[in-house]
Amino acid sequence: MGFNPADLFKVKSAAAQFNANHPKLIPFFQAARGKAMTPGSVIEIAITDPNGEKIETNLRVQDSDIDLINLLMELSSKQ
Repeated sequence: MGFNPADLFKVKSAAAQFNANHPKLIPFFQAARGKAMTPGSVIEIAITDPNGEKIETNLRVQDSDIDLINLLMELSSKQ
């Protein structure tokens, strides 16, 4: 599978739009990183649709999750 630079541009553009739409998310992860987000911590996620129906899940943080979040934070700071 080849790498297409145009795809990277699309991802970067979509990420910038996501960050503009949700400006509290990056600061939240920055605050949690290194404090609350350590291996074994639990992240809980809930989505409520416009009708009020809710779906929830959680995940136990692993070292590789922290590595990915750190990488994404580093990339987002380079925008």
